[in-house]
Amino acid sequence: MPKHSIRAVTAVAAMACLTAAGPALAGPAPDAPAPGATTSTASPASPASRFVPGACPEPPEPIEALSGARCGVLEVPENRSRPGGRTIELAVAVIPAQTPAKPAKEPVVFMAGGPGSDTFDDIPFLVDSGLNKDRELIVMGQRGNLYDRPNLACPEVDRFNAQSVGLGYDAKEAEALLLKAVKECRGRLTSQGVDLSAYNTTENAADFADLRKALGIPLWNVYGYSYGSDLALTYLRRHPEGVRAVAVDSVAPPQYTTLPWTWSSVAEGIDNVFDACAAQPACKDRYPDLRRTLTEQVRRLEAHPLTLNASPPGGGEPVKVVLDGGALLNLIVASAPRPKDLPAALTELADGNPERFAQARAAGSVQNTGAFAHGLTNSVACAEWAPGYSETDVRNAGRKAFPGWPDTVLGQAPQLPFQYPVCRVWDVPDRASVQRVATAASVPVLLVSGTFDMKTGASWAKEAARTLPRSTTVQVPGIGHWVVPQSPCAQRVLASFLDRPTAPPDTACVDGLEPQPFTIIPE
Repeated sequence: MPKHSIRAVTAVAAMACLTAAGPALAGPAPDAPAPGATTSTASPASPASRFVPGACPEPPEPIEALSGARCGVLEVPENRSRPGGRTIELAVAVIPAQTPAKPAKEPVVFMAGGPGSDTFDDIPFLVDSGLNKDRELIVMGQRGNLYDRPNLACPEVDRFNAQSVGLGYDAKEAEALLLKAVKECRGRLTSQGVDLSAYNTTENAADFADLRKALGIPLWNVYGYSYGSDLALTYLRRHPEGVRAVAVDSVAPPQYTTLPWTWSSVAEGIDNVFDACAAQPACKDRYPDLRRTLTEQVRRLEAHPLTLNASPPGGGEPVKVVLDGGALLNLIVASAPRPKDLPAALTELADGNPERFAQARAAGSVQNTGAFAHGLTNSVACAEWAPGYSETDVRNAGRKAFPGWPDTVLGQAPQLPFQYPVCRVWDVPDRASVQRVATAASVPVLLVSGTFDMKTGASWAKEAARTLPRSTTVQVPGIGHWVVPQSPCAQRVLASFLDRPTAPPDTACVDGLEPQPFTIIPE
């Protein structure tokens, strides 16, 4: 098994952004910038941002690309709206081009998903995808990430996640334990002086604007995936100066990203998997009615959860796991098992063999404690995604996507269970009207989606493109969340776009692409 692999993230541990259909858009607040406007959120009295060279982070699993990188920290105000406040440090690495003889002059800066994911852990995927083939690659931990100061990790939540695999997904006990963990984390961070209200997408975008200036870069390219696409589009809207081109992958348009809207992305991704199976004769013959099978299994497990022992996929002692309807759905959304194995796994489950799902659930018992910035997740989700809606809105959106499913399953936003109670504990100001604004810009933009993506449905890229007149949308069949590392074709499309963003990217490889054959189990 490779040291670095695409991670299937379990509930609460990481939400790689939320998009789905829903109610009318929130309009911009009075202080929101006009589309395409340049905005500075720093007060004249705020300390100036600066880059301080220093040692590269040292992850537990060494990252080869860091051995030749230039590293340091970006010092920025924690809260640009509060003059005289403290500064924070964000870890930065500038990775050289693989062809140093004649690299392209404009680097590419990466904006990671999450929010809260360790940006540096993504570097091997970026390098393997060719992001630094002929230009520098710049990575910076979003404020609160693992190698930043402060780090908004919540080991309390990590320990809950490990424990939660043995509880019902939407059980009252699970809710009580999660809220206890969140309260403890919030208390610890605020006692250290952390201003939780400052960890939001507006400040994240301003950090990247300051980074470009601090490094003395006249013009750069931006690549972001999942939450990083939300951030990249916000960055383009608020700080368009110095941006040559923007590529977004697994697109979460800021104007649509809310908790209730997750449900349409889930339904779109699952429908696309099932439709792809129906288009392959062997899959269609073996698994003739997957939608009915899924509904039956969600209902059955929610009414009568399975409790069993299972070993994590990487090995180790068996752990107690509970499989109910909510757990089943959220494993599917997290691509555990993989989409190509989903029809087989559902059929095995219906035949009395839950092993694939039980193992996937057991994987959550192994947590990289302290690596994920749950504090950033909650500050963004509670300020930007939750306001203006309620648990009832989440449930109604779920009912629209999956009629007839149990309300106990539909009442939890996929991948973010109990988020409204969590937000009442986390208690940060509402920023929805500032953040839920469409990006309108004349900069060339590439929007890449995978048809099997159940977190950021592929169709939402087209919605984001409506206000981007120089944009190209590309859907890659049979690929799930975070397309580029999984698709050589998407890598070629991205490379051609970055080479000449003012020309149409070379998308010829997408024509005729089909999903991989699905796993067929004997009858």
